[in-house]
Amino acid sequence: MGYVGDIGESVVTDIPFERVSTTMCPDQRGIPIEMMEDAMTKRKQINLELTHPNAAGIDIGSASHFVAVPADRDDEPVREFKSFTVNLNGLADWLEACEIDTVAMESTGVYWIPLYELLESRGLTVYLVNARHVKNVSGRKSDELDCQWLQQLMTFGLLSGAFRPKDEICALRAISRQRDMLIRYQARHVQHMQKALAQMNVQLANVISDIVGETGQKIVRAIIDGERDGHILANLKSNRIRASKDEIEQSLVGNWREEHLFALKQAMLLYDAYSERLNECDRQLETMLAALQVHKVEIRQKKRRSNVKNSPKFDLRAHLIGMCGVDLTQIGGIEVTTAMKVLSEVGADMSRFKSAKQFASWLGLCPGTKISGGKMLSGASKRTANRAAQALRMAAVSLKSSQSALGAYYRRLCGRLDKAKAITATAHKLARLIYAMLTKGTEYVDKGQDYYEERYRQRVLHHLTVRAQKLGFNLTPAPKTV
Repeated sequence: MGYVGDIGESVVTDIPFERVSTTMCPDQRGIPIEMMEDAMTKRKQINLELTHPNAAGIDIGSASHFVAVPADRDDEPVREFKSFTVNLNGLADWLEACEIDTVAMESTGVYWIPLYELLESRGLTVYLVNARHVKNVSGRKSDELDCQWLQQLMTFGLLSGAFRPKDEICALRAISRQRDMLIRYQARHVQHMQKALAQMNVQLANVISDIVGETGQKIVRAIIDGERDGHILANLKSNRIRASKDEIEQSLVGNWREEHLFALKQAMLLYDAYSERLNECDRQLETMLAALQVHKVEIRQKKRRSNVKNSPKFDLRAHLIGMCGVDLTQIGGIEVTTAMKVLSEVGADMSRFKSAKQFASWLGLCPGTKISGGKMLSGASKRTANRAAQALRMAAVSLKSSQSALGAYYRRLCGRLDKAKAITATAHKLARLIYAMLTKGTEYVDKGQDYYEERYRQRVLHHLTVRAQKLGFNLTPAPKTV
């Protein structure tokens, strides 16, 4: 049994711990601790209010969905519905019969999409929530309990819905993602061609940077057609190739084995097949973008030429300007394909984001706030698979050798931060510029690297002057030397 006593006077009382009352231990102001604890409890107490009394929760699955409604709406408040369309219609009918107006569901794979679209078409407000934000208490994991947990959280307004653009932007996003997927698949067959050539010791990739470029395709297709003379193959080179004809001819001396030639032919056929599918995607994108033209803006010629690989075959820049009213490619590092990725993921309407800070937070490009005990534990940005954020990070990397103000900004950050942080910070700046252009309709004007460096110099001088004055000194410029 433990006892309490005054440590300073080494006096031990005979009162055991079990009998000590908090009223017997007042603080220095003479206020009993029991009264202080009651006051703190009342001050910290959170009153949960019913914000969505007609809310339902749905646990999404591949084969079936579990739905929970308030207990007073049905004798069986938790039901299971299969994922067939007829069952989804029955689910929506049951929710309408229970007078449900708000639904919360987790974003599980792609299984939520049909039900989400159906419930929205019925006029229900659907909240698509992140599964990480609604994790239940340990030991309470089941489909029935998950849907009830979602329903309770939604009832008290503790859930926030994920951003989902308008239907026409969702359709544009789907085709854009399909096109990106085809490009990745096509790139794999380029690697197969490189492998087949390397196995025959045909070192074409060492003298030509792109074997599926103009010169590379001419040579590879001639090899597939049966040409083996290196001199004839070397004459197919374009004037833009830096390597000489002799170097190309030497690289084309190899061991022409039939099995590797067969693999080379197969890879080229598959490459061509994906090229045809990409052309179909380009035509579909052009049609969809033409339907989204809401601004009539004069298209100005770009000051810098940009030949982006794998860009669509139509005038994508003009279509994007007509869609959002501004030219995002005027921002340093933002090529037409980058602008397409951002606009296809978000759209031109920024009304869902109240500020540039919220837009950057949704992209996952702002610092985190992990605080405990009054101390900042971590400021790392959250991990996200946001495609728009990935595109902006790639745009930030491309500013490494840019002579623009953004290029100078990125290089200065790289000088005092590690590269990953510098990339994220620069991508954050690009996101804020895009938000400002889309919300205000203003054009971006790049004032150049020298302007940025001079502004940075003036800021440094101002801070040094203020610091010197606080220390009782004055800054005087050094005399100019002739």
